[in-house]
Amino acid sequence: MRAILYPSEISGRVAAPPSKSMAHRALICAALAKGESRVLNLSASQDITATLAAMRLLGASAADMDAPECRRGAAAAYAHWSGERTVSGPGSLILKGTGGLPFAPVSGPVDCCESGSTLRFLIPLFSLTDAPVRFTGRGRLMERPQGVYARMFAERGLGFAQDADGITVRGALSAGEYTLAGNISSQFISGLLFALPLLSGASVIRITPPFESRSYVDLTLRALADFGVRAAFTDENTIAVPGGQTYRPCAYTVEGDYSQAAFLAVLGAARGGVAVTGLREDSLQGDRAILDILARCGARIIRTDGAALFEKSALRGTEIDLADCPDLGPVLMVLGALCKGETVIRNAARLRMKESDRIAAMEQELRKMGAELFSTQDTVTVRGGALHGADGLYGHNDHRVVMALAVAAYAAGVPAAIGGAEAVNKSWPDFFEAVRALGGKVELTDE
Repeated sequence: MRAILYPSEISGRVAAPPSKSMAHRALICAALAKGESRVLNLSASQDITATLAAMRLLGASAADMDAPECRRGAAAAYAHWSGERTVSGPGSLILKGTGGLPFAPVSGPVDCCESGSTLRFLIPLFSLTDAPVRFTGRGRLMERPQGVYARMFAERGLGFAQDADGITVRGALSAGEYTLAGNISSQFISGLLFALPLLSGASVIRITPPFESRSYVDLTLRALADFGVRAAFTDENTIAVPGGQTYRPCAYTVEGDYSQAAFLAVLGAARGGVAVTGLREDSLQGDRAILDILARCGARIIRTDGAALFEKSALRGTEIDLADCPDLGPVLMVLGALCKGETVIRNAARLRMKESDRIAAMEQELRKMGAELFSTQDTVTVRGGALHGADGLYGHNDHRVVMALAVAAYAAGVPAAIGGAEAVNKSWPDFFEAVRALGGKVELTDE
């Protein structure tokens, strides 16, 4: 799909999409609960659909799918991973959980599509079937590092084999003490946190510093607590996980997503008059840092009438640490290009192992628009200046790259065309609808 963007007057009020991070966690917890849970404000992105399909393989099922309040959400959540859309907008879903161990044998491979969260969250859990399980994916998913799990399985005499086409695990993880590096990905820690409470014995997770992306672990602990599961930090780098626990069903509303709202926030700070609703002020999301970053850049943000209003501001460069909010990387590079002076983004190395090498992709595409930016392995420096239009932009099969480039064009008030724009289906299928709601003119065509 090709997105052709036209200079537009941008303003209005739009809801933040449901948090993908919290939706993954809620679906996993609901699918493990003993009974039926209602998950509200659920969006049918490809990543979320991958997690839901995987939990169905483990024995979870949808109930009351004909109920009027569930029909739209259920249909959306079961849309095919390829991005086929049956409905638009968030809905609700009722899940009947597995009730915990023992799990039924898994038939067929677990297709994680391009979702790193799905893969890393579920490897420990699916190992508890105590039978060989094959995980597959698409794009760059199987290129992303899984050494933490490879070492963990090997240390316990269990099978873990990774090749270009997938990962096969054999044997069940057991309760006990686990030590994980804190500077690789919090997804490995969260994966253990979903599985260990189901085991009969107590476990301890020790995280070796530096502990980055801790906020994502806090999100997992909050989701576990909402579904009746106890796990807690005993000090800065140690988590105690009691065993023999049961997930309890509940009604769960997925909060708004700060990582996606960041695209609208940067657009509002550059153009003015963009209000975003649905963002919890007490959210534990690390990407909530977008508010502080924008404020340090000189943006004026007003909380009013249940919304965060981003007003047009004179933006200036700043220094940014991505250690706890790596998903903000692409849009922050755009922000740097819109600021006066220099913006330095540090601790950015993990961006190179996402759906694309996001540093290289954003450098390549923003330079087509006249931006001046440079990088090392771990740092990106952006010098602000006027951007011009470009009709040969490419999304690099990366949802955040596509959305960031769209923000750059609308914020600069220049025409642009982005190839591979269907990548937004991975996390925010309605992104261009949200843009249209703010007055953005966009034409979507088949490439």
